[in-house]
Amino acid sequence: MNLFDPHETITSDNLSSTSKFQQTGVGLRYKFPENTIHPNKELGWMRRLLPVAKSHKKPLYIGLFTGVIALVLNIAVPAMARNAIDATIDADREALTIWVIVLISVGLGRFAFGALYRYSLFKLAWGVETDLRALLYSHLTKLSFSYFDRTQSGEVISRANSDIRSIQVLLAFGPLIGMTVISFILAFGYMMTLHVPLTLVSLVTLPGVYFFGQKLRKVVFPLTWVSQARLAELATIVDENVNGIRVVKSFAAENQQVGLLRRASEHIKWVNVEAIKARARYNPIVESLPRIGMALVLLYGGHLAIEGDVSIGTLFAFNAYVIMLQAPFRMFGFLLLQTQRASASAQRIFEVLDENPTIVDSPDASPLDNVRGSIAFKNIHFSYPNSRGNSQSDTFGSSQEVLSGLNLVIEPGETVAIVGRTGSGKSTLARLLTRFYDPTSGEIEIDGRDVKKITLDSLRHHIGVVFDEPFLFSTSVAQNIAYSQPNAPQEDIAFAARSAEASQFIENLSEGYSTVVGERGYTLSGGQRQRIALARTLLEKTPILILDDATSAIDVKVESSIHESLVRHLSGRTTILIAQRISTITLADRVVLLEHGRVVAEGTHSELMAKDARYVAILAEVENKSQSEPGGPE
Repeated sequence: MNLFDPHETITSDNLSSTSKFQQTGVGLRYKFPENTIHPNKELGWMRRLLPVAKSHKKPLYIGLFTGVIALVLNIAVPAMARNAIDATIDADREALTIWVIVLISVGLGRFAFGALYRYSLFKLAWGVETDLRALLYSHLTKLSFSYFDRTQSGEVISRANSDIRSIQVLLAFGPLIGMTVISFILAFGYMMTLHVPLTLVSLVTLPGVYFFGQKLRKVVFPLTWVSQARLAELATIVDENVNGIRVVKSFAAENQQVGLLRRASEHIKWVNVEAIKARARYNPIVESLPRIGMALVLLYGGHLAIEGDVSIGTLFAFNAYVIMLQAPFRMFGFLLLQTQRASASAQRIFEVLDENPTIVDSPDASPLDNVRGSIAFKNIHFSYPNSRGNSQSDTFGSSQEVLSGLNLVIEPGETVAIVGRTGSGKSTLARLLTRFYDPTSGEIEIDGRDVKKITLDSLRHHIGVVFDEPFLFSTSVAQNIAYSQPNAPQEDIAFAARSAEASQFIENLSEGYSTVVGERGYTLSGGQRQRIALARTLLEKTPILILDDATSAIDVKVESSIHESLVRHLSGRTTILIAQRISTITLADRVVLLEHGRVVAEGTHSELMAKDARYVAILAEVENKSQSEPGGPE
C-alpha cells in the first residue's frame, strides 16, 4: 500500500512527486480520508475524533436537521391526540375528523423524516469507521520496525477491528439516543404549559436515575478497558496459533494451546461477568424508577381528572409524554455502557495514531537518483531498541551492542560476501542500509550521501532485498513475483522466474503462474518460496542488491544453476551477499568477516582460507552442521 500524508489530497499531479519511487500500476479506488484525529492529547476522545466526523458533514447535517423535524412531529402527536380525545368526549365530529387527518399526516411525515435521519446517521457512522480503518492502517505502514518489535500482532488486529467497531456502534446509536434527550426537553416544555404540578410529579424519580447511572459508570469503565485489552490478548493467541499451526502440530501441543486459549477466555469471562453483575445491580433500578414516576402521574393525574381539573385528553397526553420522558433513561444504561466501551476503544486506537515513527525523512532529505552504488559504513554502533528482543535480529535484547565501531566500504558494482557467526551483525547491516533501523552512532553513505538525508521511498526503491525467511502473499505466483511492478508483462515475470530457477516447478503447479499459494506461501517448500522471493527482487532490477541467506533452503544442484544465472544479474550491481555456504561466497569479489560487531578480516575467499583460522573455523562449522542435518533443503 502506498503511504500518504493524511492531510494531503491525492491527485494525479502530486502522485508523481510523492510516490515516484512507490509501486507502479497501483491506482486509488477510494478517496483517502480528508482529516485525521486532533493532535492535542489533552482533549477528550470525542473532541479528538471530531475532525474525522466533520469530513462527513453532509450526512451529519442532514441527519441532525431531519432528526429535529422528526422529533418535533413526534412530540406533536400526543398533543394532537389530546385534542382529538377531547373532541370525541365533546361529540364534535368535525373537529375529530380534522385532528384524525392531521394525525395521519404527522405520522407519515414522522416516518419519512425518521427514516432519512436514521439513514444519514448510520451513513455517518460507517463513514467514520471506514476513515478510522484507513487512517490506522496507513499509520501502521509508516511506523518503524521498533514499534512492531515491541507490539504483539493481536494487539494491532484488535485495535483495527473490534475497537473501531465499538466506536462505530456508538456513532450509529448514540445520536439516536441523543435525540431522545431533545424529545425530553420538548416534552417537558409542553407539559409545563399543560399542568405544572403534574409535570413535577412526573420528574420526581429522575434524579435517582442519574445517581445510579453515575455509580454504574464508575464500575463499568475500568472493566471495559480491561475487557478490550484481554480481547487483544486472545486475538494474539489465535493469530500465533494459526500462523504457527505447523509448529503446534509438530510438537503435538494442541491441548497445551487450547489450555492457553481457555485461560485467556476465562480472563475475558471474569471481566465480562463482573460488568454484567454491575449492570444487573444498577440497570433494573435505572429502568424501574421512571415507571414508578408513571404510576405517580396516573395516581395524581387520575385524581385531578376526577375532580375536573384536567381533561381526559390531557391525562392521555401526559401519559404519552411520561413515556417519552422515560425513553432517554430506559436507554441510558445501553448508552452509558457503549460510551464507556467506545471511550476505552478510542484511547487504544489513539495510542497507535499518537505513536510517532522513529525512522522518517529528515527536513532536508532529497531523492536518490542516478545511483552508482558505492556504500560506506563509518564507525557504526548499534543495538536493537526493543526490550523484548527480536526473533529476527542477530541478537536478543537491547543491552548488548550488535555492531561496535564497524567500518566497511563497498565500491560501485562490487559483490561482497558478509560472513560471521550468528549474532555477529550480518543481517543488521542490511537493515541499517535500508533504514529499517538507524544506527546509534556513525554514518552510512550511498554514493557519498548520508542515508538519513535520502528520502525513504527512493532509498528503498534502489535497494533490492531477499530475506532468508521469504514472505509470500496469498495471491497467485505471478502476482507475488510482480509485487514491485504489478503491471509487469508476463514475459518479464517468466524471465525473472527462470533467472531464479523457479520456472520449472511453477509450470508444474496446477495452474502454473496463476496458482494461488497458501497463506505465507506454506503450500510451497522452503526452497520454492526462496526462489519466488528471489525472482520478485530480480524483477525489480535495483542497482543495489542484498541477498540475506537467500538460497539457504535450496538444493545444492538448484543453487548452482541459480548462481550461474546470478552472475549475469550481479554484473554492474553493487551486491551484498550475507552467506554461510561456500558456493554462495565464491560469487563474491571480496569476503568480509565479522566478529563481535566489527570487521576483523577481509579479502578473497582463497586469501582468507589460506591465512585466517577464524574464517576457516566458521565455514567448517557450517559444513558440519549441514552434513549432520537429517534432511536436505526443499
